Amino acid sequence: MSTTPSKTGWIYAGLFCVVLVLVILANQQPWFPATTSKPVETKASEKPAKTSHPVTESQLNTIELTEDAVRRLGLEFATVEERMMLRTRPYGADLVLPTGATVIVSAPLAGTLKPVDEAAAFQVGQRVTEGAPLLKLMPLLSPERAVLTPAERIRFAEAKNALAQSQIDADGLFQQATVQVEAAQIALERAERLLQEKAGTVRAVDEAQAQLQLAEKTLGAARIRKKQVDSVQFDEEAGTLEAIPITSPLTGILRATPVRPGEIVAPGSPLFEVMNGDMLWVKVPIYVGDLEEIDPSKPARLTLLSGRHADDDILVKPAALPPTAIPLAAAVDVYYELPNPESKYQPGQRVSAHLTLHGEARQLALPWSAVIHDIYGGQWIYEQTAERQFVRRRVEIGWIDGEWAAVTRGVRPGMKVITAGAAEIAGTEFGFAK
Repeated sequence: MSTTPSKTGWIYAGLFCVVLVLVILANQQPWFPATTSKPVETKASEKPAKTSHPVTESQLNTIELTEDAVRRLGLEFATVEERMMLRTRPYGADLVLPTGATVIVSAPLAGTLKPVDEAAAFQVGQRVTEGAPLLKLMPLLSPERAVLTPAERIRFAEAKNALAQSQIDADGLFQQATVQVEAAQIALERAERLLQEKAGTVRAVDEAQAQLQLAEKTLGAARIRKKQVDSVQFDEEAGTLEAIPITSPLTGILRATPVRPGEIVAPGSPLFEVMNGDMLWVKVPIYVGDLEEIDPSKPARLTLLSGRHADDDILVKPAALPPTAIPLAAAVDVYYELPNPESKYQPGQRVSAHLTLHGEARQLALPWSAVIHDIYGGQWIYEQTAERQFVRRRVEIGWIDGEWAAVTRGVRPGMKVITAGAAEIAGTEFGFAK
């Protein structure tokens, strides 16, 4: 028998060699030349934005002026120095209405309310002046009738007795308020005399002035009430009653109007409430642990809730008022007087009050007139780096003491800054001035 392999084995071996050659050729470089003349380069990661001239705050513009420009602007300079300055601390404060700033006007007699003028408004928020008539009160006795019936005579007698009692009460309140004003005036004169003789305190004088102001407000309200009650006239023979004008006791705005013209009201019914916000009290709750550090005899500076100082900040004086406290918060209240003739502030508004502390601290400071503000509230100064050359620097103001500002960051001792003309230099830098 022959020992040569079969034809089938040779076929399988040939196919295996062909597959092996194809695999080797697939892993080799192509036989044809590349179609591109340059190799393909991968793109580096690109930034979403770029600036052609990046500038940091340490590389701000340098403003150089001519000698004529310096002379025309009238620039003035000062040097940053260490000073002993009074310290302040910010607290949240509420604006409240003082005692006597709101008056509720009641009906002296029973009657029907009539408008002073059909076109006149009578609504909340209406501004009124002292003594201006707002309503007319028509007594219940009919003015159109010439003869009184027996029932009307009884009602007339009752109304007359009520009027007499109202006049007696009004006169008594007026006399009492007069005596209180005289007593407050005597107490004020005594406190001022003791202060002149160095036997009294400024606090005692302030308290006496506050008591005198409260007494005068009470006297004014009593005088208006007495005048209003005394103006009622009865004509028993004709059986008629004149309309009683109801006037405003204060200059201010109507805060509440619980009645409307055309209603019938009983004696003593509230007709309207007038509020005068020309003077507000600044109520500052202070933690009891800070009381020893606070100097209540010094004025406080009011700012917005951000606490950032500005040129339009207001200094308020201490007010001598009865003490109040918040037991749950372990806080006591300190009061200041805020004049508000233009109604810039509203009752209930929240502000930041910077209270003066006892003692002084050594701090880097510069004149407050050197600080300018941008539209975002940032604070800046202009430093003189060379003759007629200036650079704008950012600063942070800690507190204000008179005309000097304590700087917490952005200055160094000996730095020369512009105190007059900084706004003009800013206009030159940003292009809104020549």
